[in-house]
Amino acid sequence: MSLNETPNANRFHIGIFGKRNTGKSSLINAITNQNVALVSEIAGTTTDPVKKSMEIHGIGPCLFIDTAGFDDEGDLGQLRNQKTLAASENIDAAIILINDENFEKELEFINSLEKVPIIIVINKCDIIKDIDKLEKKIFDKTNLTAIKVSAKNKENIKQIIDELIKVKPFTEKSIVSDLVSSKDLVLLVMPQDIQAPQGRLILPQVQTIRDLLDNKCICVCTTTDNFLTTLDYLKEPPKLIITDSQEFKYVYENKPSDSLLSSFSVLFAKYKGDIEEFVRGAQKIDSLNENSRILIAEACTHVPLDEDIGRVKIPRMLKKKFGQNLSIDIVNGCNFPDNLSQYDLIIHCGSCMFNRKFLLSRIIKARQKNVPITNYGVLIAKLNGILDKIYF
Repeated sequence: MSLNETPNANRFHIGIFGKRNTGKSSLINAITNQNVALVSEIAGTTTDPVKKSMEIHGIGPCLFIDTAGFDDEGDLGQLRNQKTLAASENIDAAIILINDENFEKELEFINSLEKVPIIIVINKCDIIKDIDKLEKKIFDKTNLTAIKVSAKNKENIKQIIDELIKVKPFTEKSIVSDLVSSKDLVLLVMPQDIQAPQGRLILPQVQTIRDLLDNKCICVCTTTDNFLTTLDYLKEPPKLIITDSQEFKYVYENKPSDSLLSSFSVLFAKYKGDIEEFVRGAQKIDSLNENSRILIAEACTHVPLDEDIGRVKIPRMLKKKFGQNLSIDIVNGCNFPDNLSQYDLIIHCGSCMFNRKFLLSRIIKARQKNVPITNYGVLIAKLNGILDKIYF
């Protein structure tokens, strides 16, 4: 990925939902002004969610997700419905198409969405009879005013875009702004070991550097083996040191006493998730034993290396502390067990490949099952006995 490319995880996610043949695919084609989704009169043409990245003036980088109709039928239809519901877990806004007066399924879906801005659209306004009656019924049931459009004729599409601009947050979260001010010196410790991708930096490092620059900070980057030499070169101690979590112990023991310490993973725990929930979850470490069961969840799908942090290093740390009988399950990508109650603790990665809404949905699921959840960096700080010394 080039440094100019915006990853989907950092785009404004917009889901398009509705029954089959309401014109969801036609609508996404009209909004994006491209033939992104396959359009057909045959119900159920869209199966897996179709995603389209684009830039919209006033919104910035966004990702449209066209989904299968949630009234699909049969065994295959149920699988499609499940994928549609899964897509709703990582959206920042929802466009719901309602084309007829029987919209109980749509109401059920709307009520299932937690803290998601909703835009209701009546498509095919050029052919629907009694459209004003339908519009009034929608308002009576939802207290939302529907936008009447014709995706086929590209009528009133701008109204949808204008509404999306209104519901998008006016300010984006910052990774570091709570810890630094303009002209602060920040030292980033970034080991380029076997886990580092060839010829480039990992996404959390790139995003953190960009955020520091946006906050008018002075950035200095180094590797762990040059950490002490870099400190010697500096006229003053850095205001903040951000390290790879795996180097917490070494950096903490050798840093200037006045320098604040954090890690990329800990900062992303706050940026992408709920840092307070993760800190509470890390306290569960004190009550684990060799009979405990742990779930490690990775956001990205990759071929694990010999010293992979999630698959090798963290399990090794835990088994060294609690015994070899400790049970550890590992999932990646969008895989996440429904039966979370079987686990004593969930340990999540930094989620640089997920948007914040998706990670928060996992935190909510864990909370509903009363299962503590933490993340890699917070856990490692806890295991090293320095969690109360880490800043976020």
